[in-house]
Amino acid sequence: MAFGIYIHWPFCKSKCPYCDFNSHVSDRIDHNQWKSSYLKEIDYWASLTQGRVVDTVFFGGGTPSLMKAETVADILAHIQKRWRVANNWEVTLEANPTSFETSKFHDFYAAGVQRVSIGVQSLYEADLKFLGREHSPEQARFAVTQAQKIFSRVSFDLIYARPQQTLQSWKEELSEAIQISKSHINGHMSLYQLTIERGTPFFTRHARADFEMPEQDLAADLFDMTGDMMGAAGMPAYEISNHAVPGQESRHNLGYWRYDDYVGIGPGAHGRLTQGSNKFATRGHRAPDVWLNKVQEFGHGMHPFDMVSPLARYQEALMMGLRLSEGVPVERLIQAYGASIDDILSKDKIASLVKEGILEESQTHLKTTQSGFRCLNAILRYIM
Repeated sequence: MAFGIYIHWPFCKSKCPYCDFNSHVSDRIDHNQWKSSYLKEIDYWASLTQGRVVDTVFFGGGTPSLMKAETVADILAHIQKRWRVANNWEVTLEANPTSFETSKFHDFYAAGVQRVSIGVQSLYEADLKFLGREHSPEQARFAVTQAQKIFSRVSFDLIYARPQQTLQSWKEELSEAIQISKSHINGHMSLYQLTIERGTPFFTRHARADFEMPEQDLAADLFDMTGDMMGAAGMPAYEISNHAVPGQESRHNLGYWRYDDYVGIGPGAHGRLTQGSNKFATRGHRAPDVWLNKVQEFGHGMHPFDMVSPLARYQEALMMGLRLSEGVPVERLIQAYGASIDDILSKDKIASLVKEGILEESQTHLKTTQSGFRCLNAILRYIM
């Protein structure tokens, strides 16, 4: 079983109106205190996971490219001190394409980052403003091309199914994005449909009809066109929203979807950890100040662990695995449940979905079809 480490940096320069992540805007950050706290929590987790080999590290947020490069370097050095790491371990850092963050790419590479994921979100000025982004299309293009010169692996994100977006406008935007990505042999793109999350400014604005989201049929057509264009470009979907040149998939994120173990370090960071025959859900205190104080007092900022029941393990493994184009091995579901799953996996429901062309079933795997990906949430509710 692969083993990953997620490092959560909770700060952003500004809060995007669609974002419901645990991110905060602060003008006063004690970088030394934050580095010290990360190292202390690394010590805590290392004491609980002796013998594990770290396969991947992911700096997420928030905006981790606002961290000091020396903090990233010290965290990676401390991880290598406290665990054995795989010879081909993957180290990813998320970044925004502002000029300030792009100027730090060489320093992050020197610190040990091999892969960057850049939050482009759109290549159109008006859409960037609507999404609350602080960069311009020109800065986005420059950031990606600069990263391609420095890092061996580069990914960037786009958000589509935006208000007033048409098939033609998305086709043109995605075509340009593909050309930018294909200029680097190790291309990877994350393409997400815009969703309105409760508790965000977009939720309030949408409720008062400040803007309209695309109709469901148009959103489905946008999804299908995205898959077709990315497949034709040699970057097929390996997960419902992630596309890559074969062999360049995000190994860290594959660990989530394959239900491997990972620890979450930092405010609000979640994890899943197997100990003996049990699997535990872990999460850090969400508020940055609370997390810092807990780390200083106890050596970690974690809530008490929650044991994941066999049924919940099965459900999580199924939910994650059906997001992947490779599907979910039946053996993984059996291992997650700890016994035969015949009593909880309805053969009649599966058969009906296979007949409708929404799922594919073999002796070893259960897979979602392209049509099924359109309605994955409904499939999961029906099955479970």
